Amino acid sequence: MTTPFPFTAVVGQDDLRLALLLNAVSPRVGGVLVRGEKGTAKSTAVRALSALLPEVAVVPGCRFSCDPAAPDPSCPDGPHETGGGVSRPARMVELPVGASEDRLVGALDIERALAEGVKAFEPGLLAGAHRGILYVDEVNLLHDHLVDLLLDAAAMGASYVEREGVSVRHAARFLLVGTMNPEEGELRPQLLDRFGLTVEVSASREPDQRVEVVRRRLAYEDDPAGFAARWADEEAAVRARVVAARELLPQVRLGDGALRQIAATCAAFEVDGMRADIVMARTATALAAWAGRTDVLAEDVRQAALLALPHRRRRNPFDAPGLDEDTLDETLEEFSGESEGEGDGGPEDDPDPDGPGGGGGQSPSGSPDSDGDTGARPEAGEGGEPQPSGAGAGEQSAVRAAEPFRARVLSVPGLGEGAAGRRSRARTEHGRTTGARRPRGALTKLHLAATVRAAAPHQRARGRSGPGLVVRRDDLRQAVREGREGNLVLFVVDASGSMAARQRMSAVKGAVLSLLLDAYQRRDKVGLVTFRGAGAEVALPPTSSVDAAAARLESLPTGGRTPLAAGLLRAHEVLRVERLRDPARRALVVVVTDGRATGGPEPVALAGRAARLFAAEGVASVVVDCESGPVRLGLAGQLAGELGGTAVTLDELRADSIAGLVKDVQDNRRVA
Repeated sequence: MTTPFPFTAVVGQDDLRLALLLNAVSPRVGGVLVRGEKGTAKSTAVRALSALLPEVAVVPGCRFSCDPAAPDPSCPDGPHETGGGVSRPARMVELPVGASEDRLVGALDIERALAEGVKAFEPGLLAGAHRGILYVDEVNLLHDHLVDLLLDAAAMGASYVEREGVSVRHAARFLLVGTMNPEEGELRPQLLDRFGLTVEVSASREPDQRVEVVRRRLAYEDDPAGFAARWADEEAAVRARVVAARELLPQVRLGDGALRQIAATCAAFEVDGMRADIVMARTATALAAWAGRTDVLAEDVRQAALLALPHRRRRNPFDAPGLDEDTLDETLEEFSGESEGEGDGGPEDDPDPDGPGGGGGQSPSGSPDSDGDTGARPEAGEGGEPQPSGAGAGEQSAVRAAEPFRARVLSVPGLGEGAAGRRSRARTEHGRTTGARRPRGALTKLHLAATVRAAAPHQRARGRSGPGLVVRRDDLRQAVREGREGNLVLFVVDASGSMAARQRMSAVKGAVLSLLLDAYQRRDKVGLVTFRGAGAEVALPPTSSVDAAAARLESLPTGGRTPLAAGLLRAHEVLRVERLRDPARRALVVVVTDGRATGGPEPVALAGRAARLFAAEGVASVVVDCESGPVRLGLAGQLAGELGGTAVTLDELRADSIAGLVKDVQDNRRVA
C-alpha cells in the first residue's frame, strides 16, 4: 500500500488545511470545495486528511458500515443487533469522473430479482464512503447524472437504487470533498451549494517557500516511509487535537450576538436560502472548538464567512467567487456590540495561530474582492474614435460587451450519442424511454414490459409451475432512452474593420456573451476563432471553460481587412482535430459576421468554397447577421446558404423576440 504524503508536511495552503480540519472536527459543516490552478497540492492535502480522522466503530461483516450503537434499520445486510462493534480507520473513497451510475450507487441483479425474487445487491462507492470521505477530483467535469445522484444522497443522507419496481436503500452520510481547476469549467449551482466551505488555492510566489515545496516532495519520493516517519509526531499531535476538538464541540456556546452577526452577514451578501446561515454557524462553532474555546467570537464568525460565503453570494456565471472584505468588516462591526462572549476580540483580531490551518480571520488565498478588478478594461470611449470601416481600417481597442440577454435555443439536428448535456437530442443512459433492444454487454437499464413479452411465450416449455416468471438471459431487453447531449459550440467571430463601429461591436460581443451563457447552462464545450487583417487565429481551443471564452471575447480588438475564408478554414481545421479527440461530440458552428469578405484574390468566391466544406460534412451551422443600416446587402444570408445552415439577426437571438426562431437548426444538406 502506498504511503500517503503527510498532511502536516504540506507547505503553506493554510486556508485549505484549516477548511479540511474543520470538517474533521465537525463533519456537519458539509465538506469542502477546493478551487485552484493545477499543481497546488489540492489532491495531496485531501488524500492525507483521512489519516487524521478518528477510527469509526462498525458492525462486523456489514458492507454498509453501520454504527453498532445505532444500526440502520433498513440496512440491506441487516437487521443488526445493538452493540458488539469493531473499530477500523475512516475510509476515503475516490469517485472517478468517468464512473458509471452502478459504480456510484451500486448494482442490482435484475435477472435474479425477476427469476428468484432475491435482492442481490452489490454496494457502490456511496456505501463505501458512509461515515468517511467521498473525494471527487475534477468534480466540475462530473457527468450530470452522477451529480444528480450525489445531490440526492447529500440531501437525504441515504442512497436509493431503483430498478423497475425493485428498490434498495442504505445510509450514505459522508464528507464530500471536491477539487477543481476553474479553467476547465464551472460547477453546477445546485452541487456548488452542497459544499459547506470553499477555498481558493494558488502556488506561492515566494522563492523560499517554493524551494521548500520541492525539497519535501523530492524527499518523499526518495523514501515515502522514511519521510512519513519523520512527520509522525506532528501527525499524531494534529490527530489528538482533532479528537480533543470533537469532544469539546458539544460544549461550545453560540450566543445570540454571534447568531445575529451571522444572519446580518448572509443578508448583506444576499445569499440565497438559509443553508449559508446554518453552515456559517456550524463553521464558527468548529473554529471555536479547534481553538480550544467554548465561546464563539467575532473572529470565528469572520473566518466562517470567508470560507462559507464566497461560492454562495449572488454573481454572474463568469464572475470569480469572492467576498468584499470591507463590506464584511462593516457588517460585523455594526453588530459587534450585540455579540456575546467576545472579550477583547473583534473582527480585526487574529485567531489562534497555533497548529496547521492557523491564520483565521484572513482572506482565503486567491479570493479577490467582489468589486476588485483583475485587469484594466478600457471604457467605451478609450482609444479614440474608430476609423472608417473597410479594407484599410486600422486596429481599434477592445470595447465592452453590451448587456447579455437570454438567448434562443440553437441545437444540432438529428440524434447524437455524445456526452450528457442539455442542448441537442441524443441516445443516452438517462431520459425518456423510446424503445427496447437486446443488451450489448452488461444490462444497465431494463425494459420490463419488453422483457416480460419476450419471456411469456416460453413459460410452458420451460416447465413453469408456480406464480413466478421463468426468465432466461436471452429474454432481457435493454431500454433505449432519449435525452440531451452537450455539443461543441465553435464561435467564428468577425473582428475586421467592417465590424469596428463601437456600438455594433458592443452589440456583437453582447450577443456572443449571451450565447456563451447559454452554452454554460447547457454543459457545452466552446471554442473561439477570430479573423481580421491578414488571417485568422484560434483565440481559444475547444474547452469546457466557458468563462475563459468570455475573457478572450472581452479583450478582442477590431480592425483591418475581412479574411472570411481564412476564418472558416481555421474553424474547419479546429473541428477536424477535435473530431479525432472526441468523435461522439457533435459540433455547432456559430459564425458572427456581416458577411463581407475582403483581401486577396477573389475573397468572396474563396469564402464560398470554404463554407461548402462544412455543408459537405454535414456540420450544423448558424450565421448571426450583424449587418446594420437602412441598406443591407444580405451577404450573411448568402453565407448561411453556402454553409447549409440558418441565418438569424441579432434581434432574433433574443428568447423574447417577436420574430419566430425555430429551436432546431434546419438541416438543409446531407453528408456527401
